Amino acid sequence: MRRKTAKRLPVLPDPRFNSELVSKFVNNLMLEGKKSTALAIFYDAIDRISQKSGEDGLEIWKRALSNVTPAVEVRSRRVGGATFQIPQQIRDSRKLSMAMKWMIGYARKRNEKSMSERLAYEIMAAAKEEGATFKKKEDTHRMAEANKAFSHFRF
Repeated sequence: MRRKTAKRLPVLPDPRFNSELVSKFVNNLMLEGKKSTALAIFYDAIDRISQKSGEDGLEIWKRALSNVTPAVEVRSRRVGGATFQIPQQIRDSRKLSMAMKWMIGYARKRNEKSMSERLAYEIMAAAKEEGATFKKKEDTHRMAEANKAFSHFRF
């Protein structure tokens, strides 16, 4: 028999925007426990976005995050010796987590000079529905659409 499921720890809001969503993003951005560095990178990226676009950087970030949040994903399932990719709905917490991790991952792979610059440009691209993160979401949706025929194998 399985043990109890782990309790979700509350995430404290960040100091500048007082937002739990920002805190979760910064926690994903953080490397080796250096939260103050991650916060500095995120705030600098938001300031760069505000400067470049003339709009509120936080609103652009939220729009970018919603643009790259997937609705469905494919999961592998073995049925009779064959492995099928089965499309499934994603629960809300996983949707956000995937979107954040994709955005941070593709920002790290960019060629700009500093991490805050990379993150800023990746966020701006995602807000305009372009860039690597948005392409990843589109590919995920396309994969789910292509494997829709196997959705009756869902568990």
